[in-house]
Amino acid sequence: METVELPLRIFIVDDEPPARNRLRDLLQDCSEQLPLQVVGEAGNGQEALDKLMVTSADVVLLDIRMPQMDGIELAQHLNKLPRPVIGQVEPNAPKWPPVIVFTTAYDAYAIKAFELHAIDYLLKPIRLGRLFEALTRARNAVPIQTEVLRELLPEPRKHLSIHERGKIHLVPLEQVLFLRAELKYVTVRTAEREYLVEESLTAMEKEFAARFVRIHRNCLVAKEAIEGFEKSGGEEGEGSGWMVKLKGLDELLAISRRQQHIVKEFG
Repeated sequence: METVELPLRIFIVDDEPPARNRLRDLLQDCSEQLPLQVVGEAGNGQEALDKLMVTSADVVLLDIRMPQMDGIELAQHLNKLPRPVIGQVEPNAPKWPPVIVFTTAYDAYAIKAFELHAIDYLLKPIRLGRLFEALTRARNAVPIQTEVLRELLPEPRKHLSIHERGKIHLVPLEQVLFLRAELKYVTVRTAEREYLVEESLTAMEKEFAARFVRIHRNCLVAKEAIEGFEKSGGEEGEGSGWMVKLKGLDELLAISRRQQHIVKEFG
């Protein structure tokens, strides 16, 4: 019995409509020799996350230079997406997360970084032959590890991705007032509400050192959100002494004795 080759499901992410249209045209040409199907497109990171929650894709063609969130950060958030649930489990469901092929006009230095980690990329303006090669390789490619993406993007993320009620919400770091470790989760607090993420507070402290300061072994606060300090009621224990008041938040947060030097630094 002859095996039928399933079409490669492709999703396009680029903030420029002409670039998306060109990719669609090139993919149409590729389809003459390689079974493929364009299953969707998006013009920004949040739209891509929302659509890929409900769309099965084998390959994401992902632009790097996009406003608000670049493609490398978006790839990190895509790695946290659960497999899309479309009716019942598909007999030929794609591997997950999808394979990322970056589309970029980056300089030679960045291209060397991609080549070092064996990450596929398409240099703009994209050529038909090069796109065909990338899609052919994508069938057997291994999804990029988040750790590798962080090496490519040494700058901290601008958003945290929150998985909640079957969706991924992007919370801008500039809106976060504090991060507090609770069991295996970290509470992310904004002026409006709380979220939970399954990340390491120690790793987040390292990544976001320029934005947050540790006030307690289980809590980081946004430096720019510090409004002032108040003396606590003099209770015994590690949290006695000083409390920090954050802008837009009624709750006072305890500063451990080890971290009370921040009162002088930020007071």
